[in-house]
Amino acid sequence: MPVTAKTARHAFAATRKTFKTASGKTGMFHSLPALAKQFPSVKRLPVSMRIVLESVLRNCDGQRVTPEHVQQVANWQPNAERTDEIPFVVSRVVLQDFTGVPLLADLAAMRSVALKLGKKVGRIEPLVPVDLVVDHSIMVDYYGTKNALDLNMKLEFQRNRERYEFMKWGMQAFETFGVVPPGFGIVHQVNLEYLARGVHKTADGMYYPDSLVGTDSHTTMINGIGVVGWGVGGIEAEAAMLGQPVYMLTPDVVGFELTGHLREGVTATDLVLSVTEILRREKVVGKFVEFFGEGTRTLALPDRATIGNMAPEYGATMGFFPVDEKTIEYFKGTGRTKGEIEAFEAYFRAQGLFGVPKAGEIDYSQVVKLDLGDVTPSLAGPKRPQDRIELGNVASKFTSLFSQPIGENGFNRPAALLHTRHHIHQGDEVESAEKVPATPPTPAGAPRPVMEMEGNKPTLAAAVSEVQPPPRKTQTNDISIGNGDVLIAAITSCTNTSNPSVLLAAGLLAKKAVEAGLKVKPHIKTSLAPGSRIVTEYLTQTGLLPYLEKLGFSLAGYGCTTCIGNAGDLTPELNEVITKNDLVCAAVLSGNRNFEARIHPNLKANFLASPPLVVAYAIAGTVTRDLMTEPVGKGKGKDGKLRDVYLGDIWPSSDEIYKLMKFAMNGKAFRENYAKVKTEPGKLWEKIKGVTGDAYTWPHSTYIAEPPFFKDFALDLPAVPADAAQQAVSVRGASIMALFGDSITTDHISPAGSIKESSPAGQWLLANGVMKADFNSYGARRGNHDVMMRGTFANVRIKNLMIPAGADGSREEGGVTLFQPAAGDKSKPEKMFIFDAAMKYIAEGRPTVIFAGEEYGTGSSRDWAAKGTQLLGIKAVVARSFERIHRSNLVGMGVLPLQFVGGDSWQSLKLTGRETIDVIPAPDLKPQSMAKLVIVREDGQREEIEVVLRIDTPIEVDYYRHGGILPFVLRQLLND
Repeated sequence: MPVTAKTARHAFAATRKTFKTASGKTGMFHSLPALAKQFPSVKRLPVSMRIVLESVLRNCDGQRVTPEHVQQVANWQPNAERTDEIPFVVSRVVLQDFTGVPLLADLAAMRSVALKLGKKVGRIEPLVPVDLVVDHSIMVDYYGTKNALDLNMKLEFQRNRERYEFMKWGMQAFETFGVVPPGFGIVHQVNLEYLARGVHKTADGMYYPDSLVGTDSHTTMINGIGVVGWGVGGIEAEAAMLGQPVYMLTPDVVGFELTGHLREGVTATDLVLSVTEILRREKVVGKFVEFFGEGTRTLALPDRATIGNMAPEYGATMGFFPVDEKTIEYFKGTGRTKGEIEAFEAYFRAQGLFGVPKAGEIDYSQVVKLDLGDVTPSLAGPKRPQDRIELGNVASKFTSLFSQPIGENGFNRPAALLHTRHHIHQGDEVESAEKVPATPPTPAGAPRPVMEMEGNKPTLAAAVSEVQPPPRKTQTNDISIGNGDVLIAAITSCTNTSNPSVLLAAGLLAKKAVEAGLKVKPHIKTSLAPGSRIVTEYLTQTGLLPYLEKLGFSLAGYGCTTCIGNAGDLTPELNEVITKNDLVCAAVLSGNRNFEARIHPNLKANFLASPPLVVAYAIAGTVTRDLMTEPVGKGKGKDGKLRDVYLGDIWPSSDEIYKLMKFAMNGKAFRENYAKVKTEPGKLWEKIKGVTGDAYTWPHSTYIAEPPFFKDFALDLPAVPADAAQQAVSVRGASIMALFGDSITTDHISPAGSIKESSPAGQWLLANGVMKADFNSYGARRGNHDVMMRGTFANVRIKNLMIPAGADGSREEGGVTLFQPAAGDKSKPEKMFIFDAAMKYIAEGRPTVIFAGEEYGTGSSRDWAAKGTQLLGIKAVVARSFERIHRSNLVGMGVLPLQFVGGDSWQSLKLTGRETIDVIPAPDLKPQSMAKLVIVREDGQREEIEVVLRIDTPIEVDYYRHGGILPFVLRQLLND
């Protein structure tokens, strides 16, 4: 419901006060200091909890939000039992295109249901502002050239025309739905620089703080400017935009005290990797983290945003920084209006929310401390973002991991092969060293342009001719490849390309490297993909961009690119030598995630690093060299002689970076840039024509299809007799679909990358007339459930431990399972794709379950990881622990999350996959109650244990009974 300043029936009308801005303008607000007269403990609440309290107070209507909710939050205790839920009404919702398109498809499907039932389709309308930023679709096909951006964007629009047409339908169908077109930047940076306003005002003059949820886990970047917000799955975001509060358990709030100052040569990236390591160790999953202390005050706003960005990597719901003078400086530097800034500052001062708390001023559930002076230059990897390695230990760590077992985070390769080199013929490098793909634009097997146009389907060759530069004289290049070689080096992602200090550091390092005569080998795929156009503007103004370009870091696009697996492919020769010799080659990127197969399916070692270190490792060309003690490379001195160049020779000083920072914060440049979202969105975007009308007509497409989640939808929930209540919520006689280990990510469950021809999704596309060259990626096809359900558990690196290990202990990788014969059938289990097995189980009327270890569902806020699970007929997931967003998404799709108790695990229970499983919760589905898990073994023996039902809140019980959050919300809207 829209936020209004109703007072007639407001239970806390006495909190309605006024404040004045510096210009003397008056605003109304619901005063927390006034509320503190009734609830004195409010004064010692964490700042983030006070902002949540303001939302609960302002939206207290006696129905969705009650006076009891206000009292509950106002009386928050640091270490109380967490059983109560908070209805948090957000101010707005942000989306990125990979998650935004399926969300839009769900909204369109809801309107189709309304139309079929004779209801007004306008009932399905976002009630808060919704902004979709297109940033996930651009790929690095062209790189290392001045025209790479233009060429990559042309390919992006060719590949994604149908998706963009669908977005344009949404823009005209919904009044509150806006789109920031491709080429403006990454959603979280655009959110910081443009979408976030600090405070909002209702039509009747009531001010309230900005807050949001977003369909990307790194939405938490906005916490850096004091905005309460976090990532949710698309299904939760839909509920939020349609007027539902975001329900959450009252959280613990961990205070993180920062003291001291960062040392010379240490970057914000080094700091965030240290914070991630510490907080992952402290187990902050599902908790708020709030930064305070003298060290926090010293951090620039972009540094705070970098730390907030990686909250999903350390597991927290938020990494929150209170508003202070640094926040106001940032708003001025990014071009917000004087009136906006004055209202923002005056409001937060009036609420007693302005300023970073000192030690002892706030009651926290737990306090963690870090002296900024202890932070050292670091990378993280090679498989998880929380695995920090000091720069001086990277080479030795890689050497030890090379031969360690897979189960110990290693690569299980013979140590004797570490330094083996393989010589290959890298054919036809262009004379100018311009790095362009061969025709067709990406090598065989990689995602290609999709040309499914109505009435006229140009051939792939014709499509390529639009963007392929004219042929030039070529030369050949013989190169040597070995383990530890860096083959992708990318300055990319929202985490670091939003931060001027590390971008300027990268440019300065590149300048010094070029002046020292250092080069990057031409077979290394280098790219620069900033989170905002502002980045290239200040790199140009400072004169640093040409030096980055000289080393191959030319502008490839404004989007997520390499960080989400959109690096484009390597050359066929490189892919062949890697796979043929099982090499462990590396990618180094300034991103936030380095899970297996995420960056490139053939690069097993992936390291997160600051932008200047990305450039340094590109020059070094390997992670087997200790950059603290060994040369980065050989350069030519002024005398023309070769000499060793060390990292210290080219590393920029803090003073050099500081002198250039003035170019990065230019309010006029920010205003002019973002005005173009509406006035100059780009010729490619302007050419896109969408379907018109309030209800989508679902033209035939392998990109956009009407989702099946409302099949057989009824306005009323069928009544269940009391004696059948337990049966209705139980799972009986389920077969085991998979046995997984720890840290199964949403990338494992629902990959975003390329689609293999031999996969179920690839076979479906071929059967529907889509050529292999036109497959595109799973991420781009999230608007089509037929593709996505076939892609569930299709990651090439996922390991179903139900498949027996090989003689050497190795495990088969890929989305396969053993289909178990029905009771009484003496045939042997049959190995097949998980999708194929799921269809057979569904056809036989047999439910399935999954077992897993710790941190199930870590990573992206990928609602298709839950949607696909549901469509495969999987009724429950039993794990040692769950990541926050995926657990919520499972409930939102009507799948039971169950958590082992104590030391129980599927390994301790000696499960093989041949068992059948019963899950019997209490009939009332009380949140976090105990459920029975009954194991029936192959010989008929039964074993019963207790597991925790991870339906965490009363509203989630309602969602589950309705078959998920979407049917629940639709019934409310259509019955209203």
